[in-house]
Amino acid sequence: MIVVLFVLTFLESIAATLIQRGVYFYTHENLAFTQSHNLWVAFGFGITYVAGAFVSHGLSKRFDEKRVLLGSIVCLFVLHGLLALVPAAWMLVTSVLGTGLVQGVKWPVVESYVSAGRAPKQLLAILSRYNVTWATAGFVAIGVTGLIVGTHIPSLFFWFPAALNVGAFALALRLPSRPLHLEHSHPERPVAGELLRMRALLGSARWSMMGSYALFYVLAPLMPSLLAQLALPVTLATPVASILDAVRVVTFGALGAAAGWHGKRAPLWLTVVALPTGFLLVLLGNSLTLVILGEIIFGVAAGFSYTAALYYALVAENASVDAGGAHESLIGLGIAAGPLSGLAGQLLVGQPLPFNGANASAGLPPFVALALTSLPVIGVCVAGALRALVRLPGRPA
Repeated sequence: MIVVLFVLTFLESIAATLIQRGVYFYTHENLAFTQSHNLWVAFGFGITYVAGAFVSHGLSKRFDEKRVLLGSIVCLFVLHGLLALVPAAWMLVTSVLGTGLVQGVKWPVVESYVSAGRAPKQLLAILSRYNVTWATAGFVAIGVTGLIVGTHIPSLFFWFPAALNVGAFALALRLPSRPLHLEHSHPERPVAGELLRMRALLGSARWSMMGSYALFYVLAPLMPSLLAQLALPVTLATPVASILDAVRVVTFGALGAAAGWHGKRAPLWLTVVALPTGFLLVLLGNSLTLVILGEIIFGVAAGFSYTAALYYALVAENASVDAGGAHESLIGLGIAAGPLSGLAGQLLVGQPLPFNGANASAGLPPFVALALTSLPVIGVCVAGALRALVRLPGRPA
């Protein structure tokens, strides 16, 4: 079953990444969207994603995980097909918002299937493979976005994920109706003291993960213009943008191979520092070297915060859909908060941010303004992560 889940995850992650991130290159090239348009789309996607993740657990209890997963994939196929048939701006916005809702429902269910019935040590290894799977798919998706957009056949960009949905649906038919979970009294479940410490680590990791997604989704809608100002064509810009994904893949693999980080606070301290550092290097770097360095730093920190948050959540909540739902809800909040800070940056600039990265006629330079309006997001998430670490109880005897 695990092979089926991993292949399903790979296919659905490519489809999801094309719509969540690759679509901004599509709108830039084919629909003349401004950065403001892209930021509003990203904000809307984040809000609907939170809503989907919030109801995922309830839907799985009322029906069962398999039916929810199959229904989600069918809905995604319909949304992608509509976009392929009617690749207009209004349809794109409507479908992307609908996609956010369905993705929020789907991923907690997939995470529950992957992790259910596994002791903590087994879970760490399986989550590493799962994270590498979906992150590699994201890397592939962004890498091929430029090639697909460069064909100038608008419908192809949406028929491709629709075809992937068909393959994922066929795989999902082979899954059991419900994943089998460990008994709460299982001897390999953490003891009460260790669970208390794990929940404190979870709190810090979740704040950092939410911050990473917020900052990531400041960058994602703006990457076309960030790289355009370095004179990179779209066929080269998308591979450069995918470096962050490649670093995250390597990080996921390394974390699964070396479990020495588990239960320790030092990696979370480093993550708190590395996330804003990498973000600012990408946003304000005036050379390709600085942008790539920022992607590497940010990718490592984002990969660690995601892994720690999901691992601690699934162990503490015994791999329930509810644990994955909370995890994905925070991701959605980050996806929404990031674009909001980007839109606030436009107020400091004095007009919508131009795609060529040139200074606006009034106010601050565009990317400096974005850095300033991102500081509240950085501050809140850093404070939340540090507060959890300061209150972290000692290891139980």
